[in-house]
Amino acid sequence: MNNRMCEMFGIDVPIFAFSHCRDVVAEVSKAGGLGVLGMARMSPQRVGEELKWIDEHIGGKPYGIDILMPTTYQDSGELKFDPERLLPQKQVQFVRKMLDDAGIPPLPKSDAEQIAQANLEGLNFTPEEGVKMVEIALQHPIKLIVNALGSPPKALIDRAHARGIKVAALAGTAKHAIRHRNAGCDFVIAVGTEAGGHTGVISSMVLWPRIVDAVAPLPVLGGGGVGRGRQLAAALAMGCEGVWCGSIWLKTVQSEVTPEMKAKMLAAGSEDAVLTRSFTGKSGRVLRSRYTDAWDGPGAPEILPAPLQRYLWEAEARGRLERARATDFLIYPVGQIVGDMKEETSVRNIVHDMINELIESKERLDRLLA
Repeated sequence: MNNRMCEMFGIDVPIFAFSHCRDVVAEVSKAGGLGVLGMARMSPQRVGEELKWIDEHIGGKPYGIDILMPTTYQDSGELKFDPERLLPQKQVQFVRKMLDDAGIPPLPKSDAEQIAQANLEGLNFTPEEGVKMVEIALQHPIKLIVNALGSPPKALIDRAHARGIKVAALAGTAKHAIRHRNAGCDFVIAVGTEAGGHTGVISSMVLWPRIVDAVAPLPVLGGGGVGRGRQLAAALAMGCEGVWCGSIWLKTVQSEVTPEMKAKMLAAGSEDAVLTRSFTGKSGRVLRSRYTDAWDGPGAPEILPAPLQRYLWEAEARGRLERARATDFLIYPVGQIVGDMKEETSVRNIVHDMINELIESKERLDRLLA
């Protein structure tokens, strides 16, 4: 393709795949796109292990990492399992009562502490934690660093550029995109509200061309609601140089989600991907559940600021729910494209289907505009 993103990374198609699963990252890159490993749920030790595995299985193809370096957050200090110290009791008791009323058995104290501590150690939500992840990643042949929350620090950008690594950041408004450009990013990812995870409120149809115009001539990827070739064609038509996809990979055989959660996604409609602060404390789109409904209902306490709300989930809810296999309470970040995810498939099939539908879209436009 005559495409700046393909030239920048030496890839065949401008399909950038965000995933927490190393298998998805490797398969997308081998299929001609570029896989990007999300590291927000990993301990430093696991980051090193995952990147080493990718290096050994990606066949020399390029890949990147995605980190969280938010500009605003509440520092909670060293994370140890101690809800009485770490979290306000009003919110802790709300979650405990929610699960008790639903008949979700509490975990034995020793198990609860061990599971919660393991979950907490896997979270990386502060700039300091992000720097630790980057230090490990720089020991591997990564080609891209993406910051999902805010502009990357100048020191990080300069260090990456000195090693020939590109840097990008996600933006939900033109103002944020301009800030990323001025910080020195190589490109910007315009993420519409349809996206899973942390996202804004502006739709992709409106946001993509607005950011393209705001940061021109800097390249832009279109994200939010992308999972088909027609959406790739739309992004290119609106001035983007490619697409950023995340949710669509959750339906693959390589995905990290459990069979129960995958079945829940395959049965969901687009309206079941809801915006809520109840997961992390920041606005994010997740699969609706009884947990999110409870926080949106009457009598719910104030949602804690990030990252404390996420710590509340990890320390008080996740372990109990996963052991009980209470899928009606479990949550997972996913975008509105979930309504199109009806059956399991492979990463390679998704990439090929997107390319074929892109070609069909171009041929249709050629006929219409002849």
